[in-house]
Amino acid sequence: MNATPPHVLTLIADPATAPLTAPLLARVREAVGGGEPVLLSPGEAADIPLPELPDPAVLAAALAGAPIDAIALPAAGRRKRLLIADMDSTIVTGETLDELADFAGLKAQIAAITVRSMNGEIDFAAALRERVGMLRGLKLEALEATWARMRLTPGARELVATMRAHGALTALVSGGFTFFTGKVAALVGFDLHRSNVLEHDGTALTGTVAEPILDRDAKLATLRALCVAHGLAEEETLAVGDGANDLAMLRAAGLGVAFRAKPVVAAEARARVEHSSLRALLFAQGYRAEEIVSVPPGA
Repeated sequence: MNATPPHVLTLIADPATAPLTAPLLARVREAVGGGEPVLLSPGEAADIPLPELPDPAVLAAALAGAPIDAIALPAAGRRKRLLIADMDSTIVTGETLDELADFAGLKAQIAAITVRSMNGEIDFAAALRERVGMLRGLKLEALEATWARMRLTPGARELVATMRAHGALTALVSGGFTFFTGKVAALVGFDLHRSNVLEHDGTALTGTVAEPILDRDAKLATLRALCVAHGLAEEETLAVGDGANDLAMLRAAGLGVAFRAKPVVAAEARARVEHSSLRALLFAQGYRAEEIVSVPPGA
C-alpha cells in the first residue's frame, strides 16, 4: 500500500473571472512531479499531492502568470484549531481609520501615513498616535457613518463559520479600534476580538488612543496567549493579515497567510493569497466545497 505523500500543493482560483482548468492542473502536476489532483471545488480549488515541496521557480513557470493562488504545505495537520485574523484590508475591504479621516477632510493625508505604516516604513504605534491626533474634535457620529461604508471581504463569513463548525476558535485581532472590531466580530461570527480604544469625551474624539497600543508585538502575544489558554500548539494556528504589523503573528502561526498584502509582507510570508477570496484559507486546510458553511446575506 502506497504511503500518503507528505506534502500537498493547493491551487485556488476565482471561478467567476479565471476558473481553474484541467489543462492548467495537468501542466502544474507534471512540472512539480505531483500525484493525481483532488478537486476541492470544481473550477475553484484542487490539491496536488507532492513527495516534496515544489521549487518556487518551477511552480511559477508552470502557472505562467495565471491568476492562481498556490499554497504548498505539509499534508499532516492542515486543519487548524485557531484562526487569528487582522481586520482592515483583510476581513473588511478598506482601512477604517482612513475612512474615518474622510469625515474630517483628512483622508489623503492620513492614508499616506497608513501606507507607510503598513509597509513597515515607520513605527506602527507612533503612526497610529499621529493619525488619531489629527482627528481630535471629530464628532462621534462619524464612527457610525464610517461603519456604514465598510464592506466584508468575500469569503470572510464562510471562513469563520466553517472553522467554528469544525471546532476552531476564531479571533479578530486588529491595530484598529474596538468600535469597529466589535461590529465586525458580531457580523462575521468571531468568538472574540482585540483592538485599540479610541478615546473621546462623549461628544467628540480627543485625539488619543488608550495605552498600551495593540501593535505587531501585541498581535503575536495574543496568538501565543490564546494557544496557552486553549492548550494549542502554534502549529495548530492559522493567521491572516496584510500589513507589516501582522508579520510577527504570520511567522509564528502554523499557517501564516498574507492576504492581498503589502509588498514587504508578501515577500516574507510563507503563503500568499493574491487572486481569490478568503475561501482560499479553507481550501488550504483541505476543506471541500461541500464542507464550507454557507452564510446567507443578512443572516
